Amino acid sequence: MKSKTNQVILVYIVISMFAVIISHKLLQHFLSDDKSNNYNFIKEILFILFTGGIFKLILAKNDQRNIAVFKKLKKTNEKIKESNEKYNIVAKATSDTIWDWKIQDNSFSWNKGIESMFGYTQEEVINSSDWWFDKIHPEDSIKMSVKLYSFLEQKTKNWQDQYRFRCADNSYKYVLDRGFLLKDNQGKATRMIGAIQDITKQKEEEQRLRLLETVITQSKDSIVIIEPNPNEIGVSKIIYTNPAFSIMSGYKKEEVLGKTTAIFKEMYSDQNEYDKLIDALKEKQECLIETITYKKNKEKYWIRFTMIPIYNSEKILTHWISIQRDVSEEKNNEKEKEQLIRELTQNNKDLKQFSYITSHNLRAPLSNLIGLLNLIEDIPIENQELNEILMGFNKSTHLLNDTINDLVKVIIIKDKPSIQKEEVLLKEVFENVFSQLNFQIELHKPTIKLDFEKAKTIHANKAYIESILLNLMTNSIKYKSENRKLKIAITSNQIDNTVILTFKDNGIGIDLVRNRAKVFGLYQRFHNYPDSKGLGLYLAKSQVETMGGTIDIESEVNIGTTFTLTFKNKE
Repeated sequence: MKSKTNQVILVYIVISMFAVIISHKLLQHFLSDDKSNNYNFIKEILFILFTGGIFKLILAKNDQRNIAVFKKLKKTNEKIKESNEKYNIVAKATSDTIWDWKIQDNSFSWNKGIESMFGYTQEEVINSSDWWFDKIHPEDSIKMSVKLYSFLEQKTKNWQDQYRFRCADNSYKYVLDRGFLLKDNQGKATRMIGAIQDITKQKEEEQRLRLLETVITQSKDSIVIIEPNPNEIGVSKIIYTNPAFSIMSGYKKEEVLGKTTAIFKEMYSDQNEYDKLIDALKEKQECLIETITYKKNKEKYWIRFTMIPIYNSEKILTHWISIQRDVSEEKNNEKEKEQLIRELTQNNKDLKQFSYITSHNLRAPLSNLIGLLNLIEDIPIENQELNEILMGFNKSTHLLNDTINDLVKVIIIKDKPSIQKEEVLLKEVFENVFSQLNFQIELHKPTIKLDFEKAKTIHANKAYIESILLNLMTNSIKYKSENRKLKIAITSNQIDNTVILTFKDNGIGIDLVRNRAKVFGLYQRFHNYPDSKGLGLYLAKSQVETMGGTIDIESEVNIGTTFTLTFKNKE
């Protein structure tokens, strides 16, 4: 700074000296008084040197003042820079979005948090309060605006509120907004500075906790929270019970809070179950107890009692959760169920025995009747009315004999829960079936298509599988449509360890909307055919299930019927 001052003074003196010398030379040329000119020249040189000194003093003082101002400005700038750095560090540390609202001219400014927290770029942000209010959720906007403008008229300087703020992707975040109000000398609000904090996770956690609290308080199960004693293993203190606990046990909350788990000893009748509970507490393991317990009024009931340990992030046991359920009704139902099973088992045995006795006792009289009817057939009877009576009697006797035989078949199937199975060639089975139905096949000449390439064998009882397919084939012929030629398609397929046998025809079908529930029932008939007994599908289903398989039906009236049989192959 001094060098510049000296340079200025030096330039001033040089220029002034040059001007004086030029003027002196000119005066010497035009004037003859040399003494006077020399005197004036000396005075001017001295004047220049004097004024140069004065200028130097003035400039030196100005330099000192400038240096002082510069130092002050530098110090101020350093403070501002330090303040800005602190501001940026605080903003980053808190992850808050800082805003500055100059109320008089409605100008608004945001820090970088508006982008990091809400996703808005600087170009998307409009620096006015209208943009801010526009981003507040419609359900919160009116409430928040009323509270804010009401605050501006009050004497307090600190304001805060919670609302939902729209992000750049149109999602909303819950925020806590806190502001500080600046006023002028007249008490008029001029500026407001605030910080927005994202509290979405806290809000979600609050809602989750409220929901859990509702579940616990409204639960029909008794819930008890127990705090373990870190200094005494196995000793724990009850710190919470839900309303269901008081309803179930009769103990009020105040009577058990702060008590140890020893109180359960008064409630349990089974010492072994109580010891099991204490051992679980000592070992810090989950346990399940079922025992008879007593209410406060000594009323007895069954309880299913679960103890669950709760650990914190450091794997330290902090609490126990006990869930208790009154299972008295369940236990009573179990007893009734067991009694019912015993009664049904006995009744089933009695029915089987009755069926055996009935079928055995009826066979001899039926055989005698059939023999007598055969003898009568050889005797000519002239009386036409008597002949009709005997024909009716003969028919009824044979029908009764068929019924007895059918019942015997059912008893035999039901009485054999497990039967011998073997690898059976499907082709051989159908050859036997066709041989037995040769007359019907020749009479009606159906188109039969067989495809056993994908599964040539089946693990089943040969007699049962022949009986099943014989019944299905007989039904297809019996219930064929009179309007079209009968077509039957039988295919086999294997998926993993399962053989699927599909039997399809284009007969008159069954109305499954009305009859699906009873299609495999005993003596269920769906068509008015005189020789239909309603036993074939029942027997087929019984035989399939005895072999561990399943049978399903799909059918449409006047379209046809498809049976799907599934069997597990040998392991």
